[in-house]
Amino acid sequence: MVPLSGGITNHNFKIEVNGQAFVLRMGGAETGLLGIDREVEHQASLRAAEVGLGPEVAAFFPDEGWLVTRFIEGRPIAPFEMRRPQTIRRVAAALHKLHDASPIAGRFDAHAVVEEYRREAEAHRVQVPDAFAAAHAMSERIRVARGPQPLVPCHNDLLNANFLDDGEIRIVDWEYAGMGDRFFDLANFSVNHEFGTAEDDVLLAEYFGESTAARVESLAMMKFMSDFREAMWGVLQSGISELDFDFKGYAAKHFARLNFQPAGA
Repeated sequence: MVPLSGGITNHNFKIEVNGQAFVLRMGGAETGLLGIDREVEHQASLRAAEVGLGPEVAAFFPDEGWLVTRFIEGRPIAPFEMRRPQTIRRVAAALHKLHDASPIAGRFDAHAVVEEYRREAEAHRVQVPDAFAAAHAMSERIRVARGPQPLVPCHNDLLNANFLDDGEIRIVDWEYAGMGDRFFDLANFSVNHEFGTAEDDVLLAEYFGESTAARVESLAMMKFMSDFREAMWGVLQSGISELDFDFKGYAAKHFARLNFQPAGA
């Protein structure tokens, strides 16, 4: 059993059985407080495998919350490569495939998530940064500006480390998956790869067929929500995680890059 690097929520290991390679994901401490439901993760992983995005699910141990998937012999995709138009188009097509899939269990609402993270942080005596108040006010403005959105299957954690290329775009780690706003996935992918205007236009044009002012505005608002969610995730993790990681620094980084004036908010 070989530890795999990159995880900041779970312990991940590569294991070999009868010449076949698998990944064992063991949930970190109190991950339920982060909104993670291991049964939902299991069901989302099955759906991802069904549509050709995620690895095959080999086993699930509900009592422990452990998930075993087939190891993908793919390569990481460096952030600079992700910003190339041809790669953006491939990822846009993959996300379209996910968002068009049959419904999955679970619900993800970034506006509700940041509030829940604040409540849990306070319950665990974690100091919530002063920046929360202004960010939350903007979150509420964005919620009103966008209004109700169609719910589609979303990954909601499109960090660079969660992509692999084995000839197809593969996405791993479905623990935050749930029915949500497609623009959160698009924005989460964009902001985590430091897209500029040109890259966002390619993403929107490939995904929708056209990049319009309204779509650019929606993407900007959900980029804000993506960073706000990441910031509060770091705040809560700093008080509950057993992993050796600078969660306070992670939170500060995401609070620092919040844009309090997304277009139209």
